[in-house]
Amino acid sequence: MADRQAVFHLNFRKWPFKGGFGIACGLEPMIEFIDAFHFSDSDLSYLSSLKDSKGDALFENGFLDYLKDFSFNLDIDAMEEGTPVFPYEPLVRVKGPILHAQLLESPILNIMNFQTLIATKAARVCWAAKPDPVIEFGMRRAQGIDGAISATRASYVGGCESTSHVLGGKLFGIPVRGTHAHSWVMAFDKEQDAFEKFTEVMPHNCVLLVDTYNSIEGVKKAVEIAKQKNGNDFQLLGVRLDSGDLAQLSIHIRKVLDEAGMKDVKIMASNELDEYLIRDLKQQGATITIWGVGTNLVTAKDQSALDGVYKLSAVQDANGKWQHRLKTSEQTAKSTNPGILQVRRFSKNGKNIGDLIFDTLLGVEETPTGLDILDPHYQKCFSGEYEHRDLLIPIYRGGKLQYQSPSLHDMQDRTMKELGMFEESLRRFLNPQPYFAGLEKNLFEKKAEIIRKIRSQ
Repeated sequence: MADRQAVFHLNFRKWPFKGGFGIACGLEPMIEFIDAFHFSDSDLSYLSSLKDSKGDALFENGFLDYLKDFSFNLDIDAMEEGTPVFPYEPLVRVKGPILHAQLLESPILNIMNFQTLIATKAARVCWAAKPDPVIEFGMRRAQGIDGAISATRASYVGGCESTSHVLGGKLFGIPVRGTHAHSWVMAFDKEQDAFEKFTEVMPHNCVLLVDTYNSIEGVKKAVEIAKQKNGNDFQLLGVRLDSGDLAQLSIHIRKVLDEAGMKDVKIMASNELDEYLIRDLKQQGATITIWGVGTNLVTAKDQSALDGVYKLSAVQDANGKWQHRLKTSEQTAKSTNPGILQVRRFSKNGKNIGDLIFDTLLGVEETPTGLDILDPHYQKCFSGEYEHRDLLIPIYRGGKLQYQSPSLHDMQDRTMKELGMFEESLRRFLNPQPYFAGLEKNLFEKKAEIIRKIRSQ
């Protein structure tokens, strides 16, 4: 059965962070992985050393010889990075020899799950901070070096303006921003000496961290030094707070800066920020205008993982006829969807009004009806007057790459543009307005028919 044609889909089942949307991310790293995929001599040597419970070789030599010259021969379709996505919608569709498609399960899930999760978190944080910029500050708290690199990339796709992670800046062309550490101040006998020396080494990139000892006194020292250097080829860009009552301190600091005639000097804040705290600080009148968000962003602290799955949905029989496949469950939410799926997004007057998941084997009517997966009584008819587009686009055909990845900046622009096509209530943190993403009626009925047949056996 190794060469039997099959179709797999990757999707998630729950809204990330109990919000209203996800942001597809990770396609470019997935492509890089697939293009570089091969079994090296050391890989094959290791596989040949594995033993079964009897102590015999776990894999036959013929199979290892097969892997030696292995390369993927797959048709892969996917959503572009920066596309808003909803539960049960396939982010990736893989079609080809079942052995080839199965080998991709773990790597695709690893890449797409994490980067989609972090891009979604970043979009939420940036929405809370809007119109202020967000700097991704999380490298030191990320899950290992590889986690830090992936998180930096996904955070930018999700909307972050820059990163403090210099390697991430190098690898992905992301702007890098940062300040000095508390240790810079503590290494000097006097805080003022530390500030003075920093202004000398970074005269045009000077953001002073003022909370090492006393935030208000630290700002006053920064103001004094900036006044002394006024006109001497120096500019104080901002001051940073990393502790204390950020709302009250920022209000006080803004007053000190304004009274000194430094209205252009920015106030940056860090310290365990997330979308909820940023929203609350703004409501409390905080005068912060740059947000450094670290741990809670790059670790997606309130949700450790995206529940993405990669499931078989169709397979050809010995005669080449497609057979629908699904996994049933006592939990309705965990039953998979059969067929060769596509996602069609409908819009009117520049606003998205609903998504339809349909099976290309069954086709789709000119005026289709969608049914909510968990509540089939909730239905939506998509009129022929609506504009629409299909979200899964060709990436590979017959193992050959067909897609040119855009720049990371263009991916970020896509995120912002696409989110702007939904109602703002979708981005609400508490009880967001659900967006309709349902199964096309024929697909829903086909799924019900298969489930009835399985349960009657």
